[in-house]
Amino acid sequence: MQQAKENMTKKELLDYARKLETSYNHTRQENEYLKFRISELQRLIYGSKRERFTSNDVIGQKKLPFEDLPKPTEEPKKKEKVEYYREKPKKKHPGRADFPGHLPVEEVWIEPDQSTDGLKHIGYETKKELDYQPGKMYVRKFIRPKYADPEKETVLIGDLPFRPIEKGIAGPGLLAQLFVDKYVDHLPIYRQRQRFKRENINLPSSTVNSLTKKTSNLLEPLYERHRNKILNEGYLQVDETPIKVLDKNKKGKTHQGYYWVYFSPMRRAVFFDYRYGRSREGPKQLLKNFTGYLQTDGYRAYDWFGRRQDITLLGCWAHARRKFEKALDYDRKRAGYVMEEIQKLYAVEREARQLGLDPEGRKQLRLDKALPVINQLGQQMAEMYQDVLPRSPLGNALNYIIPRWDSLLAYLNDGMLEIDNNLVENSIRPNALGRKNYLFAGSHSGAQRAAMFYSFFGTCKQHEVNPWKWLKRVLELIPDYPANQLDDLLPQNLNVNSK
Repeated sequence: MQQAKENMTKKELLDYARKLETSYNHTRQENEYLKFRISELQRLIYGSKRERFTSNDVIGQKKLPFEDLPKPTEEPKKKEKVEYYREKPKKKHPGRADFPGHLPVEEVWIEPDQSTDGLKHIGYETKKELDYQPGKMYVRKFIRPKYADPEKETVLIGDLPFRPIEKGIAGPGLLAQLFVDKYVDHLPIYRQRQRFKRENINLPSSTVNSLTKKTSNLLEPLYERHRNKILNEGYLQVDETPIKVLDKNKKGKTHQGYYWVYFSPMRRAVFFDYRYGRSREGPKQLLKNFTGYLQTDGYRAYDWFGRRQDITLLGCWAHARRKFEKALDYDRKRAGYVMEEIQKLYAVEREARQLGLDPEGRKQLRLDKALPVINQLGQQMAEMYQDVLPRSPLGNALNYIIPRWDSLLAYLNDGMLEIDNNLVENSIRPNALGRKNYLFAGSHSGAQRAAMFYSFFGTCKQHEVNPWKWLKRVLELIPDYPANQLDDLLPQNLNVNSK
């Protein structure tokens, strides 16, 4: 081997050296990647899950070349002890905020134990406290006097008011509470029944299940109107989230279903649609007549929509940023640079909100300040891609963002568009919390009913509408409400304070 190297020409030696250097660099990067994988596993087990990234650099301020400056000669420092006294300023306590004015007040009068005969009353001293008693259940008894008409041989009696469930035992307030407890406060039905039992009220599970199904059937037409309103918007954000469902065909096992969630930023309304799987057939069916902007997280099932001429696919900068956040421990210098540049894009969004800009003003601000950042970032990432392992964390981040570059830039086209699809992700959170409490849906039809209430209550949250008041009012009105006016009952349209 040594004799062979001596007989090699200068060119062959250079080629051999390059091969060794390439092999060394590849081995070094593989070693760094394996170390990163170990640290990632340790982070998953023991570390924090948050994605916050804090840069030491001030956006818009150039770095000073401190490393190029000559180091000053250090002289021994003279120390001098200085003492002084100052009065600590007293902060004026703003006082305790008063209780809301709509709460009922129970007055408790406390007289002195001693006799007050002959004493002059000079005023009052009051003290307030906030107390609680369990929610009250009561019986509403309808009494209808009957009158006989001897001449006509008829009986006259008043008509019962329309009720959500004919011949049912539950009024609109109780029905509303059952659904709000489950889908807003994530309290499973069996726990609600336990709470009722503490008040000596027994509601059998069969009765509750029957009430649930009948109420859902009553609200189904309103759910259809809600869906049509959202899907007819020209700008939607879409995401999906799993839900486990008991399947009678899979004894002892659950089926992995999915909620496809559609959010309208302009209408501030959310729509949940349950599907058996995660294929694109679900959104393909629902969005067959959709035209406009569709914002997604980059899941491959949405690529088909991007090939339609009447749909513009928008990317999500939050998801792109997330990939580089995971690569920080692997290559903090380059991954950190990308995250700093993305922070500049979000700084532009904050500025637009603080200035209260309309869509046209926000678009112009983005073109002036965000577009140059994006162009520079694109050039730097193209250079990074030439010198990175494709399967490394940084390579995975670049492999995610580069093919989706056009869709990530598309938000610059219109000031009404968002930089990410965080709004739809926020709408999914109640479902994620619910999964931890009731674990799975009892059936596929139950999962679809849950999708309906997540849609209604998610929209209530967007418009700061009390979900219990809204549902109670809807249940009072919908049994006899004109079908062509159901839009009036949607959370964004119904005034729950009208009664």
